[in-house]
Amino acid sequence: MPLTLTVLGTASPHPGPDRPCSGYLLSGGGAEVWVDAGPGTFAQLQRYTDPARLTAIWISHLHADHSADLLAAAYAFAFGGMTPAAPVPVYAPQDCARRLAGFFGRPDTGFLKHVFDFRDLYDGHDVRHWNLRLTSRAVAHDAETYGLRAECQGSVLAYSGDSGPCPALTELAARADLFLCEADIDTHREGEHFPQVHCTPEDAGRTAREARVRELMITHVGPTLTREAATERAAEAAGRPTYTAVEGDIRAV
Repeated sequence: MPLTLTVLGTASPHPGPDRPCSGYLLSGGGAEVWVDAGPGTFAQLQRYTDPARLTAIWISHLHADHSADLLAAAYAFAFGGMTPAAPVPVYAPQDCARRLAGFFGRPDTGFLKHVFDFRDLYDGHDVRHWNLRLTSRAVAHDAETYGLRAECQGSVLAYSGDSGPCPALTELAARADLFLCEADIDTHREGEHFPQVHCTPEDAGRTAREARVRELMITHVGPTLTREAATERAAEAAGRPTYTAVEGDIRAV
C-alpha cells in the first residue's frame, strides 16, 4: 500500500465553514495514522476511514488547533459506539492525557486507558507500524512541538507541525518526496524574540529548497494571508513544485 496523505483540515487558528483546523490522514504500509487533531477533523476523518480502526494517532503539539478533537474521539470511542478493539496508541507531547482528562473534570487519566494508549513523544522518537515508520523531531515553536518524518517503501513525507525556520526543520525534511509545511504568518515582526515560532511562505520555500525536497505543500495559512498568495510566495522561494493543501485532497507521496 503506497504512502498517501489525505487533507482533513488546514485552518489557523480556528476552524471556518468547511475548513477544519490542522489534521491529516496518513495511510501506507498497512497502517492508518491520524496526524494532528484540530477542531473539526474527527468528523472529516470519518469520511475516509472508520476511526475505531486507526493504527495510531500522532499529535505535533498541544495547542488546541492541533489537538482539541481528541476530545471528540474520546467521546466517540468511550460513549459513541466506536470503541476500538484495542486502545489506540496516541503519540503526543507529555501531559496530553492529563489535559484531556481535565475536559471531563477527572484528576486521573486511567478512565481513558481502554480507548487510548498515551505515549510521550521526544526528539528522535522512532516507531514502526507495519511498514510505516514514524520519526519525530523537536522543532522551534512556543510549546513543546515535534515535526514528523514518515517513511514507507521508499517514499518520504515530512510534516512541519508548527515551527519557525530552524536547522531541525530542514533536517527533518531532507530529500523528502513531499514536505507539508505551515506558512502561518505574513512576515516576522520586527524585534520578535528568536527562535521564530511560525514560518512565512518564504521560510517554507527556503526550507524546501535547502532540504532538496521533491514537492512542497503549503498548509496552516493564517488569517493575514490567503492560501493562494502563500503558495505563490513559497513556490518562488522553493524553486520546485508547490501546492496548496485543501480539505479533501488525497495525494500519493
